[in-house]
Amino acid sequence: MKKLLFRNFIKNTLNFFIIMCLSISLIVWVVQAVGFLDFVTEDGHGLYVYFLYSFLNFPKMVHRILPFVFFISLFYQLSQYELKNELLIFWTNGITKINFVNVIIGYSLIIFLLQLFLGAYVSPLGQNEARSHLRNSNIDFFPSLIKEGKFIDTVSNLTIFIQSKDSFGNYENIFLKEDIINTELNDSQIIYAKKGFLINDKKNRYFKLSDGEIVNNKKGKITKFKFESIDFNLTKYASKSTTYPKIQGTSSKALYQCLLFYFKLDLKKFEHKYLNCSEASIKPISQEFLKRFYKPLYIPLIGLVGSLLLIRSKESQGYSRFKLFLFLITFLIIVLSEILLRYSSESLVGLLFFIIFPLLAFSLIYIFLLTLFNRKA
Repeated sequence: MKKLLFRNFIKNTLNFFIIMCLSISLIVWVVQAVGFLDFVTEDGHGLYVYFLYSFLNFPKMVHRILPFVFFISLFYQLSQYELKNELLIFWTNGITKINFVNVIIGYSLIIFLLQLFLGAYVSPLGQNEARSHLRNSNIDFFPSLIKEGKFIDTVSNLTIFIQSKDSFGNYENIFLKEDIINTELNDSQIIYAKKGFLINDKKNRYFKLSDGEIVNNKKGKITKFKFESIDFNLTKYASKSTTYPKIQGTSSKALYQCLLFYFKLDLKKFEHKYLNCSEASIKPISQEFLKRFYKPLYIPLIGLVGSLLLIRSKESQGYSRFKLFLFLITFLIIVLSEILLRYSSESLVGLLFFIIFPLLAFSLIYIFLLTLFNRKA
């Protein structure tokens, strides 16, 4: 009977947790996806890349809101059980309150493992794959980026100006400025054409220009020549979207190896295509590592704070104020975990406080509940 009661409680709480987690994540994801529309409207990527990029960022949303959703689902379920007198069924079947607390801790450890898995593997993998698709995509919506009377610098190292465009897609007075990189004097090439049109399909992307002039600036020396017709290749140009993986999208293994190398725990030379393991980057790297592998420990603490609802019944005086107090305390713990995480990479004191706080607070609250419930028993 006891196992059945606890199984039913965990099932109900978990179902509510999953529904809430997916619902809130979808809302946050939709809002975030609206911001990603810049990839289409300003950076020229196609809708396929946009939807794929948005989808691959969904695990990050779940990871960020999971602690708060966990508490809300636990808080709601305990409140409902108390309101419907369902907790009395547990007490009348010989289940002690400390047994109930232990089950809540066990449930919170499951969510802890889920948060650990999301943060250490799924979320970084999704963000890295999202950036990878940006790197490998071309500028599918290039024609829509070109607007009359405006300088367009969406693509790297190229500025485009079109004075006018007719209904047939023909351009007039076209100005192109190409910055040639990897040169000492930042050489450039300027192309002006009276007329032209854009060829844009899966195989080709270029301007067909006629009646114009090319001005080359090489090492400060200017050369000019006119042309009747040329093709200006656009396939080599990429969007200015940030395509390299951020620290949040770097694998946990790479972060771990960087920390070992930096603190001289591993003398092997650290090499990574995108991650720069140096004095300038070690703080955000260590912060990201703690966020993935240590911050989830705040979840059992949140679960234990939620179990403080068992101290009072709905008939107790000030029960509503007590619930509000616990809600605010938990909210402050979640906010505090974010603040302490930021300071953890700033100083040794900040790091120690971030590490010690959840362990110390968990121990003190559990000892308090153990003492209180044993005394009442």
